Amino acid sequence: MPEESTTDPAPTRTTAAQAVGIGCAAIVAVPLLLVLALVVWIAVVTKDASDFPRVAPEEMASRAVERSQEAYDVLGFTRTIRPGVEKVGVSPENTLGSDSCYRGGLTDEAVDGAYRMHHSWALDHVPAEQASAGLRRLREHLEDTGWDITSYRENVSGDYWDLYASRSDGKERMSFQWFEDRGYFTGGASTPCAVDPEWRQGDDEPAEDGLTPPDFGPSAH
Repeated sequence: MPEESTTDPAPTRTTAAQAVGIGCAAIVAVPLLLVLALVVWIAVVTKDASDFPRVAPEEMASRAVERSQEAYDVLGFTRTIRPGVEKVGVSPENTLGSDSCYRGGLTDEAVDGAYRMHHSWALDHVPAEQASAGLRRLREHLEDTGWDITSYRENVSGDYWDLYASRSDGKERMSFQWFEDRGYFTGGASTPCAVDPEWRQGDDEPAEDGLTPPDFGPSAH
């Protein structure tokens, strides 16, 4: 009975031409993959007007004031602040403003008609004990109501306290500071981006033109 051969088949060798072909394919494929990744990244990151809800500035302004009102009540302040400000950084303040919203990605172009509304308020002659107790209370309240505390600093160098919070992946924000040298307390709330449904190409900016906040003070219970 003949013996069966146990010799392994000869290994397949890659020719020089095949190696060159494989190398060229890799050289071509890598840039294509990078370009594809860049296109996907731009598509995901870049925003346009359809990415934001269509909401009138008046409605977003009311929303920002409501956020400020909630915080003001928790802080325990009792004064009422009339609209406007005489001297920024010194006088009591109660103002509305807006910022543009940008496309993101590789461009810093503003999205036509898109805006982020914010309400700013401030009080003078706020003593340290009132500011510190109020900020501690507010921090707990925000954590309990679904806000993320992005920064909280107590008695920094004995000069100031601050508290920053956000939610909805950072689209909605609040900030608070107290300055010891002036006894000055500031607060503010900003809304997510939205598109003004009445905006038309060529309209003036910003969105808050003509908007005035109501008197700002403690809620009536």
